[in-house]
Amino acid sequence: MKPSFAGKTDTGLVRSVNQDSYYIDSDGRFFIVADGMGGHAGGQEASRIAAGAIQSYLVEHWEGPEDSPLLLEKAFLTANQAILTDQLKHPERADMGTTAVAVIFRDEGRPWCANIGDSRLYRLHGARLEQITEDQTWVAQAVKKKALTPEQARTHPWRHVLSQCLGREDLHEIDILPVEVKPGDRLLLCSDGLTEELSDPLIASHLKSTRACEAAATALIEAAKEKGGRDNITVVIVAIDPLK
Repeated sequence: MKPSFAGKTDTGLVRSVNQDSYYIDSDGRFFIVADGMGGHAGGQEASRIAAGAIQSYLVEHWEGPEDSPLLLEKAFLTANQAILTDQLKHPERADMGTTAVAVIFRDEGRPWCANIGDSRLYRLHGARLEQITEDQTWVAQAVKKKALTPEQARTHPWRHVLSQCLGREDLHEIDILPVEVKPGDRLLLCSDGLTEELSDPLIASHLKSTRACEAAATALIEAAKEKGGRDNITVVIVAIDPLK
């Protein structure tokens, strides 16, 4: 069954500019969320360039010989180079960069994911919400080394410090992994404007209680705004086997 899907982005209640971007392939083949940084113009441009470059590479090479992991890696590296090229043309945006998370359905429906930074992919299976991606941040590394607890990481002043992002000459780590899904599962791609405001149990509650993808995306964004909406919020939801 062809999955159903929906996406939505919101500036939030504090920021004046939306530096997030997302792209949903009309045929449901792939989904992208990017969260830019580096000043108003820089962040907007970085996320826009990244989402566009990833989308273009995937479309152009979708039927090519590259396997899905390599396809995603090259798409992200192409996006990184596109941002670097733009930085050279526009020195005022030299410090811009962006996170990115993407999911593709190419190998007989088996999804693959790539991410860099702290935009996330979640999977809801039954009542259980699982974070599939691992944040590339200072605090995530500290939690992994048991220098911080997950609770401490949520409020740590360095929680937004990225260890990797697109738009860097020294880019060396793009996490790429298969995603196991079953009928009835839902995937959630989101920027940290959602996860900064809502805990995983709250996210799971909204996904479980609102089945329609578009309504669930709206509910999650409104819930994040009710909690403060301090950053831009972007949500893309994919229902693997939607209930009619």
